[in-house]
Amino acid sequence: MSVSGWTILCDFDGTISVEDVIDSLLDRFGRPGWEVLEQDWRAGRIGSRECMAGQVDLLQMTREELDTHLAGLWIDHAFPGFVAKARELNVPIRVVSDGLDYAIHQILGRYGLDGLPLAANHLAPAQPPKQWQLTSPFQADGCRSGTCKCACVAQARETGAKTLLIGDGASDFCAADTVDFVFAKHRLIEHCRAAGIDYVPITGFEDALDFLPKLLDGSLISHAHHAPALS
Repeated sequence: MSVSGWTILCDFDGTISVEDVIDSLLDRFGRPGWEVLEQDWRAGRIGSRECMAGQVDLLQMTREELDTHLAGLWIDHAFPGFVAKARELNVPIRVVSDGLDYAIHQILGRYGLDGLPLAANHLAPAQPPKQWQLTSPFQADGCRSGTCKCACVAQARETGAKTLLIGDGASDFCAADTVDFVFAKHRLIEHCRAAGIDYVPITGFEDALDFLPKLLDGSLISHAHHAPALS
């Protein structure tokens, strides 16, 4: 168990990163057909693992083109400071992502943060005519995601620590139901509100920096406990 009693599981795309990496790659390098997979996923006809694997099959780019593209993608400016604060407070952080491990390593590496533990889909060169292929080393039985964040939560819980999830979207909904607290962005705010999950809304890691010490000392008030406004 960590000294603080907490451990952090943090989403990458749209949470740590300013934009969604796979979407930006598909917009630039995707062959026709990736939009249909996206629609099937959004409609619930396929899971994210099947969607992503199919989309990666349609990426037409060299390693040099990929690296050049990733060099132009940025992270939340306050994330390095948040990592430093978490380390100072003895709170372990693991990046849990339904995105691409290679991209995450490349982007975080520019900020000296490549050493953060990571669970993500594995991007690798493929046999021609395909250029790239996706495997999902962190998938789980009965879960249609590439990375089962619920399994990551369960693994973190084995240490006896409480779990904080930081995320922004659909890939975080399931895990949000099982953690002790959520720092929520974007669509995850609505999910937490509707499900009565203990959370605070954040716009980015400046907010998370303010909230983390309060979470650890027990003074952070969950928005789930706020009484609804009288009309």
